[in-house]
Amino acid sequence: MNNEEKTDFLFDENSKYALSLKGVKKTYKQGTSTLNILNGVDFNIKNGEIVALVGPSGAGKSTLLHIAGLLERPDEGEVLLAGNPSFALNDKMRTKCRLEYLGFVYQYHNLLPEFSALENVMLPQLIKGVKDKNQVEQSKWLLEKLGLGHRITHRPAELSGGEQQRVAIARALSNKPRVLLADEPTGNLDPNTSKTVFMELLKLVRETGLSALIATHNPELASKMDRKVTLIEGKLINITV
Repeated sequence: MNNEEKTDFLFDENSKYALSLKGVKKTYKQGTSTLNILNGVDFNIKNGEIVALVGPSGAGKSTLLHIAGLLERPDEGEVLLAGNPSFALNDKMRTKCRLEYLGFVYQYHNLLPEFSALENVMLPQLIKGVKDKNQVEQSKWLLEKLGLGHRITHRPAELSGGEQQRVAIARALSNKPRVLLADEPTGNLDPNTSKTVFMELLKLVRETGLSALIATHNPELASKMDRKVTLIEGKLINITV
C-alpha cells in the first residue's frame, strides 16, 4: 500500500459501489493486552442500497462506522468511496470527503442549543462554504419532509426527543451526501417514536437515492432494509448482494 499522502480526490461517477471496505483491520491496546476489533473486513455497498449493520454490543460496529466515515484510520486495509481509495488522503482531503460525500447520524442528536432547527440543519452547508439562496430552501425542504416544517424556528430545548433526532437526520442530509452512516440513530427514543422516526429516515433515504449503512440492535428495523450484515469477532457475516 502506498502511504504517501494524497492531496486530491476524484469520485468515480460510474463506480458500481458507493462504499467499499477492503481487508480492514483495527486493534486497540488495553493495558498489556491487544484487542482485535476488526479482523480483515471486506464489504461493499451498492449505489442506492440500504444495509443494516447488526451485532452484539462491543463487537465494533461504531469502530467500523468511524473507519468507513474517515473519522478513524484502520491499521490495515482500505476504504474506497465511489471506487477511490482514501487511506493516503491527508487530513484536509479527508475532511473535504466527509463534507461532500458522507452524512452522519449518531444515537444522540448533538444539536447546537443556541441555534434554531433550521440553523442546525444549515451548519454543514456553511462549513462547506455553500452561500446561495438554495441553501435555506434545501434545509427547509428536508425539515418539511421529516414533518418539521412548522418547527424550523424552534431551538432544540423546545423540541421533543423525536423532533431533535429528525433535525439531526436533516442536518446529515443537508450537503446531499452519497452515503449515509448512522449509529443507532433512534436508540435514545421510546419504541413508538423510534419506529416512526426510523421509517421517516428510510423513506427519505430511498427518496433521495442515497446508500446507507445503519447500525441497529432492533431486528424489526433491520428487516426494513435491503439486507443485513452481522459483525461477530471482527468479521462481517451474512454478506449477500
